[in-house]
Amino acid sequence: MTRIWKKKSDEEIKSTVFAALEKNVNYNHEGALGVPASYLDEKVFNQDAAFLKDAPYMSALTQNPNHIGCHTLGKSEPFFEGTHAIERELIDICAVDILQGEPEQQDGYVASGGTEANLQAIWIYRNYFKQKYGAKLDEIAILCSADSHYSMDKAANVLAIDIYKFPVTEANRGLSGEAIEIVLQNARANGKKYFTVICNMMTTMFGSVDDINLLTETLDDQDCTYRLHVDGAYGGFYYPFTQEDSPLTFKNPAITSFTLDAHKMAQAPYGTGIFLIRKGFIQYANTQEASYVEGEDFTLIGSRSGANAIAVWMILVKNGPYGWHEKLFILQKRTEWICQKLEDLGFRFYRNPAANIVTICAEHIEPELATKYGLVPDNHHAPQWYKIVVMEHVSIEKLSALIEDIKRQLAVSK
Repeated sequence: MTRIWKKKSDEEIKSTVFAALEKNVNYNHEGALGVPASYLDEKVFNQDAAFLKDAPYMSALTQNPNHIGCHTLGKSEPFFEGTHAIERELIDICAVDILQGEPEQQDGYVASGGTEANLQAIWIYRNYFKQKYGAKLDEIAILCSADSHYSMDKAANVLAIDIYKFPVTEANRGLSGEAIEIVLQNARANGKKYFTVICNMMTTMFGSVDDINLLTETLDDQDCTYRLHVDGAYGGFYYPFTQEDSPLTFKNPAITSFTLDAHKMAQAPYGTGIFLIRKGFIQYANTQEASYVEGEDFTLIGSRSGANAIAVWMILVKNGPYGWHEKLFILQKRTEWICQKLEDLGFRFYRNPAANIVTICAEHIEPELATKYGLVPDNHHAPQWYKIVVMEHVSIEKLSALIEDIKRQLAVSK
């Protein structure tokens, strides 16, 4: 039973968005002389286009609201208070109804993508360890699996902290307690005392999910000081619906923060990652020097488009929770179909049963076929795997064409 997320009609969506835009600054009629912003350039983008009256997202784009800051904390820029409220509701839908947190117990914002959201988490915990424990920079490290997204390496580079990776088994992309212990011992031998731990909720290449209980039990047995972030950039809008007893929610006290990425499975415009964190932590990213910003700035990105937040909110409330379940149910069935065909062919592949990613061993796929069907390799220089991502446009008809081409390829090779 969802508490905030309700399905809305087209008219309700339009009414909500246009009412929010009305509460934002009107540059044509108000004396907003000190704001370094305006509508999109009217010489290029027609503000009077007739279609805008029935296009809430396009209207939001042209009116160009700035969502700088974190609006779950209280004060925000009053010029855009109308659309800030829509972002707050979106954050609540994600934190409470999708990730099972308690109302008003999480902060968050719409980031530019999963990479920024992961950086935001690691930045917060770096500062947390420094301020709470007096940690030195070379005592802090990132711990993650070898299958984790490259944004972890980017965060290590940008934030000047070291990163250590747990190996995964090739067959099931899983972790082992022994491997985690060895990596921890190595990190501690190098003077590391404080850890930001990344748990994957569907990796980008394989759709694999880390065993959070194994991670936390091993870390606790080793008496580690750590904070745990879940990278759900791919799985955040998928896995909680296909694995409803998952421990990867805010109900799990071991988890402090999440990344979700709406421009993947939610089909939002690019530039719509979502960062969520328990109350009491985002303050470690406060930039007090942003004194001209009402409420200051707690985000990595600073100024950001309010239209992106509106787009994600529109997508979620148009579908509603039941519509979302139905959408993912169809994708699951298509994924099961292609897996059965690959099994019939005797191909080696990996698929998490709760995911819509199927990763096929490269020995079964000719490079020409991979190019024809847009199969993505794990490494463009020396592929070992090719993946299929069963999105909305990936119909069984298209999957069937791939299977038929594979069969023809096999027949020729015989």
